[in-house]
Amino acid sequence: MNLLASIRVALTALRINALRSSLAMLGVIIGVASVIVLVSISEGTKQAVEAQISSFGANLLIVRPGTSMFGGRRGGGGTGTPVTDGDADAIRDQISGIDGVSGEVNASSQSVVFGGVNWSTGLAGVNPDFFEIRDWVIEEGRAFTVEEEQSARRLAVVGQTIIDEVFDRANPVGQSLRIGGQQFEVIGTVAAKGQTSFGSDQDDVIFAPLSTVRQRFGASETPTVRDPVQTIYVAVGDGESTGRVIADIQDLMRVRREIQPGADDDFNVSSLAEFIRARNETESQLGLLLAVGAAIVLLVGGIGIMNIMLVSVTERTREIGLRLAVGARASDIRNQFLIESIVLCVTGGVVGLFVGIGGTIAYANVGELEISVNPGIVAVAIGASAFVGVFFGLYPAHRAARLNPIEALRFE
Repeated sequence: MNLLASIRVALTALRINALRSSLAMLGVIIGVASVIVLVSISEGTKQAVEAQISSFGANLLIVRPGTSMFGGRRGGGGTGTPVTDGDADAIRDQISGIDGVSGEVNASSQSVVFGGVNWSTGLAGVNPDFFEIRDWVIEEGRAFTVEEEQSARRLAVVGQTIIDEVFDRANPVGQSLRIGGQQFEVIGTVAAKGQTSFGSDQDDVIFAPLSTVRQRFGASETPTVRDPVQTIYVAVGDGESTGRVIADIQDLMRVRREIQPGADDDFNVSSLAEFIRARNETESQLGLLLAVGAAIVLLVGGIGIMNIMLVSVTERTREIGLRLAVGARASDIRNQFLIESIVLCVTGGVVGLFVGIGGTIAYANVGELEISVNPGIVAVAIGASAFVGVFFGLYPAHRAARLNPIEALRFE
């Protein structure tokens, strides 16, 4: 028998016992479908996180105050002695290998009024370097200058959500906008960034000069520290060692904050590189768990396939004996049952593929998540199902090929 004839006989045998074949394929279907769903969701999440990191800037360092102590109780991160404009200026002037430094203060949610529209949004006070450091692209107009920031001008750069909701998608540059009851001139807009991985809208924001927000909205005011900021952003230059820059900033901050040798830092210097490293480690662990889970499911499915094939060998013993008696070789019998096992598993793999893609799309629609079906994973899943067919079909096929023709013809 040639290959096509063997495949045709295999399909006929599977069609005759359709229910039993379907139950045998169930394990393979579940295994392949679960791999497609889990890996697709994982890949989609990975791409979303990478886009988020790209929007922040992969070379970004974040300097924030550490924790505070209240009556022996430790507060959360950022509750310690604030960092200041002076810290930002010192980093800019004394640390080499950086492209920009910007402080940031955030006012509480502010009411924005334009015409008959009233909108509540976030207001961030930043230095001019902020837009380049955080990869905010000026789409229309311009950003404010150092001189305008130092003189506390009432200028605003608005995000895409503000354009859509407050200005009805019209170009707002040159318009006068009331923020918290005070008039601001809109001088620029920034390109849309979309939502973060946590679902918050990055474009629902207004940027203003840091000194303006601090003076007019009391953001980050403290009676003990002059010119405080909530966060300092530092952009590391291309080709520069992030570890070296972090160490230099830590040394400088310890001197400025008069931290004694051996004492713990009361500030934090973090980088997205650390986040990326932690994410990659997590993804590796999740990938291993997915692989183990899929292997277990396919193993169970393969055992089911082997059992069904052994039953098939028993039921068709007289047929095997007849074929051997009329001249079929043992290799022909072995190949016939091996092909049936492979066809059974590959069919289950194809069905599992469609079930997995359908499940992935349904999950994405319900959860409003990004998905990414990797063609490589699809090929691996189908290849794995074929491997299961070969591996678990060898023993039944070998057992069928070793049958004695005379004893097989006498079998009842």
